[in-house]
Amino acid sequence: MGTLKTPSRFLCREPTEISVIRWCSAVGQVGFGYLYRNRKISKGSQSLVVKRRSYTEERNGEDSITSGRNSEDEEQRKGLLLGTERDNSGSVIGFQLIPHSDVMETQDNIANGKEELSEDIERGEEASTKVTYSVVFVTSEAAPYSKTGGLGDVCGSLPVALATRGHRVMVVSPRYLDGGPSDKKFANAVEVDQRSKIYCFGGVHEVTFFHEYRAGVDWVFVDHPSYHRPGTPYGDIFGAFGDNQFRFNLLCHAACEAPLVLPLGGFTYGEKCVFLANDWHAALVPVLLAAKYRPYGVYKDARSILVIHNLAHQGVEAAATYEFLGLPPEWYKALEWVFPTWARTHALDTGEAVNVLKGAIVTADRILTVSQGYSSEITTPEGGYGLHELLSSRKAVLNGITNGIDINEWNPSSDEHIASHYSVNDLSGKVQCKIALQKELGLPIRPECPLIGFIGRLDYQKGVDIILSAIPELMQEDVQFIMLGSGEKQYEDWMRNLESVYREKFRGWVGFNVPVSHRITAGCDILTMPSRFEPCGLNQLYAMRYGTIPVVHSTGGLRDTVKHFNPYAEEPSGEGTGWTFSPLSRENLIAALKLAIGTYIEHNSSWEGLVKRGMERESSWDRAAIQYEQVFEWAFTDPPYAG
Repeated sequence: MGTLKTPSRFLCREPTEISVIRWCSAVGQVGFGYLYRNRKISKGSQSLVVKRRSYTEERNGEDSITSGRNSEDEEQRKGLLLGTERDNSGSVIGFQLIPHSDVMETQDNIANGKEELSEDIERGEEASTKVTYSVVFVTSEAAPYSKTGGLGDVCGSLPVALATRGHRVMVVSPRYLDGGPSDKKFANAVEVDQRSKIYCFGGVHEVTFFHEYRAGVDWVFVDHPSYHRPGTPYGDIFGAFGDNQFRFNLLCHAACEAPLVLPLGGFTYGEKCVFLANDWHAALVPVLLAAKYRPYGVYKDARSILVIHNLAHQGVEAAATYEFLGLPPEWYKALEWVFPTWARTHALDTGEAVNVLKGAIVTADRILTVSQGYSSEITTPEGGYGLHELLSSRKAVLNGITNGIDINEWNPSSDEHIASHYSVNDLSGKVQCKIALQKELGLPIRPECPLIGFIGRLDYQKGVDIILSAIPELMQEDVQFIMLGSGEKQYEDWMRNLESVYREKFRGWVGFNVPVSHRITAGCDILTMPSRFEPCGLNQLYAMRYGTIPVVHSTGGLRDTVKHFNPYAEEPSGEGTGWTFSPLSRENLIAALKLAIGTYIEHNSSWEGLVKRGMERESSWDRAAIQYEQVFEWAFTDPPYAG
């Protein structure tokens, strides 16, 4: 990529309102909703002008917005450095540490804001919505249109819950087309007669918008050739797409234009809206609002909320790429990232990079994570992936809200994927689901035998290595074990080998299959999740909904959602919905699973109590939606970020 230069015809020595219009028109009506429907904008007496100063000149100044340099103490941190390759979402992960399993336990203290959030919701959970908002979700995926994990589930369900409560809700996501059957998911989306031209990456890029109104939500899809290719939203069989920074940068610019230019239902969303930027793919949105729009009077009444689903992915790229993001040069410091010395690739490597997630943490009006536990963990050196100091400095606006689940899709009394329906009042169908699953996978049909399951990515984060190392000892017990997932080849091969060794007890399904995941959730007695870190986790929520008992590592959202079983509580059947263990180790996982196995075999009444308490647990999005409303209110109470 060459150096980004602004053509001389876009520059003027004495800016005027006419020069603004000429500039925007010349670069393809770039941004501001074509001057927010052709109206004039100005900042005091100064109109919008493109400045000549390069970002390198700005970096040498002392008036930085924030410093991205780590302290000397940070350089002393120890852990496993992954290298410079990209992960499946396209984020550079070379600077990241994989923490040891015994360091993810964090302080139990929670910021005052989090405590206030919980108390407010307890008092007002049943109250009706007093204020309605125009809410704009910006996300790389939204089910059922696109989904690779929990992010797609959240951005497919939470908008519907908020719309049900009376808010006007838009979801902005790419229109992914791969030429296959999945393209039919966008069949009901109609092209909007509105195009936007976005100036970034050294040129003008035109995007179109498609729209579908469904379940009370405006689903808006940004259409561009870069979204039309085989593979996942982030890569294909050869790895992450090399232009992911461009693709998601384009999404962010388009999402900022959408509320200004799209006449959905006859009128636009306008300027007074609240943006929910989800993960690094949408993290440029708060920066654009602060750097590109608000200085010139646009979106001065809007607010931005960064939602962190997984801090490990931050969208880190080479420092030189800042030239192409479409941001003013003087805002470089907001995104600046410097690798510690030990993480640099060679002696001449300066370690300089840009980190879009860091920019969002700096500029967002509020910050949310997908569980209270995770919001605390990311402020620690072990869980902060280099951003813990910055996140700690913004603790006053940092909260955690536990995800909900789609209780219509995940409902054992109506699930179309399972062999027999059942409910908390009639559990007879669950054993039929177990028998059908054993038959489908070729296991001996033994309804009395404890059946343990795992569903998830086969990688280090999910603790798959801990499970596989524990299998030989677990196979000495009278149990059966099923694993479903795909990921690192070594774990896939390991699963295949274990299946050949323990043919009567172990089955491994390499890949991911939605109907099979439902059948495993319904048919198993126990679901294990020994994740090293888990921002929220959904499988444990699905399991409890289906009367399957979770055995999980006590971290993040797992610790928040699974209540440890206490058989000696005053209640006759005890209390709790599963088992948690800490620290993470092979021995502790085996011990927790043996407790569950023993309870299943020897204490039927206690087991039935666990099953029913899990199935009765409130896991819908309704409660989460109420909590989001509280955060919206807080966001509009304070003035917006102004730089």
